[in-house]
Parts: sequence; structure tokens; C-alpha cells
Amino acid sequence: MTDTQQIVNLNQDNFDSSISEGVTLVDFYADWCGPCRMLTPILEEIAKTMAGQLRVAKVDIDACQKIAGTYTVTSVPTMILFKDGKEVNRLVGLRDLDGLKQFVSTVI
Repeated sequence: MTDTQQIVNLNQDNFDSSISEGVTLVDFYADWCGPCRMLTPILEEIAKTMAGQLRVAKVDIDACQKIAGTYTVTSVPTMILFKDGKEVNRLVGLRDLDGLKQFVSTVI
């Protein structure tokens, strides 16, 4: 399995079922966003090192405007940590690997 396969792309059809159980880190991003592209390898590393404890997913805010609106995502990248379908924490902006690990550790 490659790193990118460890990150699930979510859309309107699979969003609710994908975050309903366990801990999921969802990255709300846009293809045109430079910091979002810089965040991708960091998310891949988190997905690899925390496999089994955490799922990592991405939502394209341009393709999934309804989901972005539901969670009031107004800037990208925005990362929302869900536990059993409920938002438990949120982080806006680019972070390094250590910062993201600290953010995730608040729930795991």
C-alpha cells in the first residue's frame, strides 16, 4: 500500500459513514492552495505512522461545498479531528509533522 492509498478522499456520499467510528483526521483542502499541497506529504507520514489508531481523509472544498459549509470551513487548509462522528478539535493553516502529531495526540 502506498502512502496516498492510506489517505481516503471523501465526498458527499461517503463522508458521514467514513467519520462515524473511531478517530479520523479530515483535511479540507483545495487544489489551488499552495499550503495544502505542502501539507500532503505530512499527512501521508501521519497516515503511515499512526495507521490503526487514526484514519486520514481529505475533502476538496470546491467539489464538496456542502460539507465545507456544514463545518464552516472558511480557509484552507483546515484540519478537523473527528471522534465517532463528532468534531473534537480543529486546526487552521499549515503545520509541521510535530505540530500535527501534537494536535492528533489530544484525542488518541
